[in-house]
Amino acid sequence: MIDRETTYEKWIRDEGIPILEGFGVEDFRQVELTPWPRTGGKGAFVQLRGMEGFTGMYLGEIPPGGSLNPERHLYDELIYILQGRGATEVGWGDGNNKKVTFEWEEGGIFAMPLNSIDRMFNGASEPVRYLAVTSAPLLMDLLHDGDFIFGCNYAFERRFAGETDFFAPTDKRTEPKGGFWVWETNFVPDAKSAVINPAEGKGAGVQLTCLQMAESSLMSQIAEWPVGRYHKAHHHQGGAVILILRSEGYTLMWPVESGIRPYQEGRKADVVKVDWKEGSFFCPPTGWFHQHFNTGPEPARQLAFRYNTMSGK
Repeated sequence: MIDRETTYEKWIRDEGIPILEGFGVEDFRQVELTPWPRTGGKGAFVQLRGMEGFTGMYLGEIPPGGSLNPERHLYDELIYILQGRGATEVGWGDGNNKKVTFEWEEGGIFAMPLNSIDRMFNGASEPVRYLAVTSAPLLMDLLHDGDFIFGCNYAFERRFAGETDFFAPTDKRTEPKGGFWVWETNFVPDAKSAVINPAEGKGAGVQLTCLQMAESSLMSQIAEWPVGRYHKAHHHQGGAVILILRSEGYTLMWPVESGIRPYQEGRKADVVKVDWKEGSFFCPPTGWFHQHFNTGPEPARQLAFRYNTMSGK
């Protein structure tokens, strides 16, 4: 098998900003960002081992009192505000339509409507730092045409047509049979303090709510579990990025072929331990068990990003 560079991999290399690799990053505050001409701010791409070409990710920064360049793209994007406060302006179509503006601060999470024209502003005297998770790898590796991905002006008006209340927070929640609560909203002002729903199937005292935003192909979910407890071990497809919002602890990850009890089965060497705290993020590879342990003095809360199996309804 020939290991060729994908279209997405070539694109992030050509953008000329740092590319972070490994299983995870311990603290976003320690990541050095460099000027990113395309956005007008600073940035660094994140290519964790478990992302596997399913999801893309980057850290971005907006200078104090400044703004980013307007941009549009044919891939979905979820944005979480790591620090700072500001606003986003969103337009659609040819860009001459009325624009919608909403404000945000640290802890805010929202989805950019597909192929909208968006621009982010920093309304404070300190830099804004944010995390973005995208479906860019799949779209770029499918189309192989950056000019089309960034230059198409088709308006997906079924998803966004300039509704003035599009980013107004809602509390519309449903509980799918056999699943977890789903919260349909395009903006959550503070994921750190948002009320989430019981999910005892994940462990004693665990709470978990999925966020369905802007009919995106991507979904996020907020999970929380008590002090001294763990989140049950499970495995799934790669590409799911986990950001720690509160407390500290560690996650054990190991491939399924090492068994459900790798220590007892003499497979200790296969286990990867990821220490985490507020601001850490990591991504388990496809088919790897992962189990989260909260060793901190308060309930642990995480924000996960993954593909949305309920979009387009």
